[in-house]
Amino acid sequence: MRAVIPRPGASVAEGLEIPSYEHVREAYEKVSGGVVRSRCTHSKTLSALTGMEIYLKHEWEQATGSFKERGARNALMALDAEQRKRGVIAASAGNHALALAYHGRELGIPVTVIMPSIAPLTKITKCQKLDARVILEGDTIADAAAYAKENYVVKGEMLKYINGFDDFEIISGAGSVGIEMLEDVRDADAVVIPVGGGGLIAGIALAVKHLKPGCQVIGVEPERCASMTLALEAGEPVKAPTTATLADGLAVPTVGPRSFQTVKNLIDDIVLVSESDIAVAMLRLLENEKLVQEGAGISGLAALLTDKLPGLKGKKVVVAMCGGNIDTSTLGKVLERGLVSDGRLVRFACVVPDRPGGIAGVCNKIADVGASIKHIVHERAWLDQDSHCVLVDVECEVTDSSMGEELYDAISSAYVLRTANFGPANRPKVPARTPARRDDVDANDLKNPVTSCDLFDEDCTSIYPEDE
Repeated sequence: MRAVIPRPGASVAEGLEIPSYEHVREAYEKVSGGVVRSRCTHSKTLSALTGMEIYLKHEWEQATGSFKERGARNALMALDAEQRKRGVIAASAGNHALALAYHGRELGIPVTVIMPSIAPLTKITKCQKLDARVILEGDTIADAAAYAKENYVVKGEMLKYINGFDDFEIISGAGSVGIEMLEDVRDADAVVIPVGGGGLIAGIALAVKHLKPGCQVIGVEPERCASMTLALEAGEPVKAPTTATLADGLAVPTVGPRSFQTVKNLIDDIVLVSESDIAVAMLRLLENEKLVQEGAGISGLAALLTDKLPGLKGKKVVVAMCGGNIDTSTLGKVLERGLVSDGRLVRFACVVPDRPGGIAGVCNKIADVGASIKHIVHERAWLDQDSHCVLVDVECEVTDSSMGEELYDAISSAYVLRTANFGPANRPKVPARTPARRDDVDANDLKNPVTSCDLFDEDCTSIYPEDE
């Protein structure tokens, strides 16, 4: 292995050149004229919800909607004259591609982006509008990166490859966020940072631990891709099991080796958030702050809103809001999931008499509770054992889980529930295709609207008063 001779102020670990605060400070001064100095604002509403003093660092205010611009501009400005002329290349499906394309155009440096088939069409179009050369190749980022290096780096045009989270200049540039955090909140007790490949938290940790060693640096990862958590446990980067997540920008199966060596002794804690945590956090942010973040960008706040860090109660905490690029269709779906997780959107299917006023009875029960029907449909074909009944599937909006519990009690006391999902409400979930037995109903009670209908009996019958 060829010896690595580090630049002044840098160190070497595992054969990699590791940046220091000196390089973060240099990057901060270098890029300050070309990126937005994002706001860092105190949130009274989120502070009240969490029991902490919450400050939001609005990195979504950058021109392309994410913190990635800081590292991208720093990396481009570090190129020599020959490299600037040839240009750079990167593999990315999102924010890194946009950041390079934008600042490449600003600095007059040709940018080529290899994007996999999973890249959103809007991101592809935006990169093309920023004058980047966009090439679609491969099904994953790994495929795109391999294609880029094989065809444009080691041969062909000999472009410089810029890794989106593990490049020396990328880490240093990202660290400028940490300098601004402590300039705006000098007495901060902790900073909470989303973690994907590790570049952002590595750069911020270099800045924070130099300027205020007592300030905690805390990382947050999605449960579905806990790559930094596993790396810290193993003492080296390892491949983490990864599945689709709302925080798709953090779904990096293996953290960057340079980022890991930089941050492994600087990080104080790391926690995981679920898909439900992320969805509810997006809902809370929109309702309370009138702000929209993508899943990756809001993961840090999600950890605080779900009490994953109780040790920060009463302390001043700065949270990185590092990306606002989310499709409107995706946003709508996520907000609905947030309402479900929050117990404000519930769904059930019940068996109702197939007679005039039957469905009206269900609607009246819902109205009496104060809930609002969002969607309702009735079905006859799937009730093979209930010839005199219909299955009514209802989706309702309620104010909170308490109203959800009241609605559950009102419906279950009068009708047989086929399915029920009331989120966090303290009521049993009835899974699909598992009919609920009504043992509490007297089969001889002819006044009950849906009576003696034993869903486990092949001779299921419904009895109405006029049937007597």
